[in-house]
Amino acid sequence: MELTMLGTAAGRPAEGRNVTAAALTMPPQRGTFWLFDCGEGTQHQLLRAGMKLCKLERIFVTHLHGDHVFGLPGLLGSRSSMGCDAPLTLHGPRGIRHWLETTFSITGAHVHYELEIREIDGDGGVVHEDDQFTVKAAPLNHRIACYGYRIEERPRPGRLDAAKLAELGVPQGPLYAQLKRGEDATLQDGRVIRAADVVGPPIPGRVIAILGDTTPCDAAIRLAEGADLVVHEATFEAALAGKAAEYGHSTTAEAARTARDARAARLLLTHFSGRYRDEDLPRLEAEAREVFPSSAAARDFLNVQLPHKRRT
Repeated sequence: MELTMLGTAAGRPAEGRNVTAAALTMPPQRGTFWLFDCGEGTQHQLLRAGMKLCKLERIFVTHLHGDHVFGLPGLLGSRSSMGCDAPLTLHGPRGIRHWLETTFSITGAHVHYELEIREIDGDGGVVHEDDQFTVKAAPLNHRIACYGYRIEERPRPGRLDAAKLAELGVPQGPLYAQLKRGEDATLQDGRVIRAADVVGPPIPGRVIAILGDTTPCDAAIRLAEGADLVVHEATFEAALAGKAAEYGHSTTAEAARTARDARAARLLLTHFSGRYRDEDLPRLEAEAREVFPSSAAARDFLNVQLPHKRRT
């Protein structure tokens, strides 16, 4: 898995930075990716990143401010005109269905694949679950309804104790796979081999928190708790905390405190105000690192690898 930052600017595009979007490439066996927010020009960013719209499986929108959604109608329409027929699910705050349906209606646009829109309301909760991942949403503290997302991968089976299996006379083959799945196995002589006796503890899955626009709040910390990677807006530098609060945003230091308090592993700062140029990013990154050393400032097309946790 890897996360590709497609847009790291706040409010409007800046030179070298597009507005908010990020793509999460799923495990190879799925062959798909998920999109988080879709600011204007996101489909152009996907083209530059070499990511194919037909591989897009889900879109998660944090809130309905234009710099996070104005790319949606065009992207959805392009996916249809390209002949993509795979279903697509869109998750977002209440109102996103009405906005899209109105836009499609008055522009005469058509989507020919199955598009499911799932609106999120209130306290959020589990918004998606499959055999590999659970996605949870929670409301943040912004000027309009805004959600953050926590993507949790299910644990992987622990390591088989091959030496113990050989000692017990378990033949290699289907019984090994059965035990690996956590199922007890019965040998030909009638002995029952308990999976708990020959399989190590489960290996925790990866956790990514992708937060929308917000001032510091408890919900952000809960979503980021123990995460391998937290993507957090840092619209302003630390000295502009008052301005950040006025507009419903966070500073570099505030984002870092959220990651620190959540005991996260890494923090990726994004959503930078247009007042900052690329040469300012090392300074903004340094401010966050004073609070949380494992902080980095994102740039457009940055790829962040998300390796599996290791077996112990």
